[in-house]
Amino acid sequence: MEPWNSTLGSGFILVGILDGSGSPELLCATIAALYMLALISNGMLILVITMDIYLHVPMYLLLEQLSLMDLLLASVISPKAVMDFLLKDNTITFGGCALQMFLELALGSAEDLLLAFMAYDRYVAICHPLNYMIFMRPSICWLMVAISWIPASLSALGYTIYTMQYPFCKSRQIRHLFCEIPPLLKLACADTSRYQLMVYLMGVTLLIPPLAAILASYSLILFTVLKMPSNEGRKKALVTCSSHLTVVGMYYGPLTVMYILPSSYHSSKQENILSFLYTIVTPALNPLIYSLRNKEVSGALKRVLGKWLLSTHPNF
Repeated sequence: MEPWNSTLGSGFILVGILDGSGSPELLCATIAALYMLALISNGMLILVITMDIYLHVPMYLLLEQLSLMDLLLASVISPKAVMDFLLKDNTITFGGCALQMFLELALGSAEDLLLAFMAYDRYVAICHPLNYMIFMRPSICWLMVAISWIPASLSALGYTIYTMQYPFCKSRQIRHLFCEIPPLLKLACADTSRYQLMVYLMGVTLLIPPLAAILASYSLILFTVLKMPSNEGRKKALVTCSSHLTVVGMYYGPLTVMYILPSSYHSSKQENILSFLYTIVTPALNPLIYSLRNKEVSGALKRVLGKWLLSTHPNF
């Protein structure tokens, strides 16, 4: 195929999940609804954790960071997908594609690391409760946040620059919901086999160690919970941990298939569905999974809403 100078052209054309759907209008409405849900639920959770002093503890600081990542990740993908469909214009500039790729990689990688730190937090809280404020003191907690954001952003910047320096062919159609490394490399008019190996190693490095740490943490938690004499304590621990594991499964499952399994194991349509799950569905459901099953978050929400009602309606 003849190379296309992407820096001089008009950009790429995103031929994503909406174009291949039998009911694109319904799917577009679903994406819009999920985005609004992600916007409201994550925004509300961030607001509640910030305003309620009883939630100013390590567990909820990490949860607040997760909500921020989910809110930003959903905002990178969903609004453009919906507007492209409504305006019948699927183009994205070269710079816009690079920015979208960087943000998706940075936020996704940061969330990988953060979920591992959240599992460690639960391990310390349940298995070493007396030493919790020593192992999870504020300085360590903020260090975890920094380790989640900074290496992820630097890695994303490097991979984005390397991906976008390839010469792309004249077929500018990216058969994907957004600009992501695997579908974009299919347009490259150059040998990408060595770089694909680098992407695979990135996926293994960012997914497998955190996932192994999560599984190890929850295995130790399970052993500790089964030894608890109190049914109430056992139930509370299991409810909290099951919420975390649900989020881990929803996020790591699609990412593992996308970045670790060989591309021959999944088609472009399946890649679209997987990306839809971890960039649109998961950010919308995460805050609901945490807040609906968490009495402390529910109680804090009632307190914050109560204060707001009293301040706006003194005679209420």
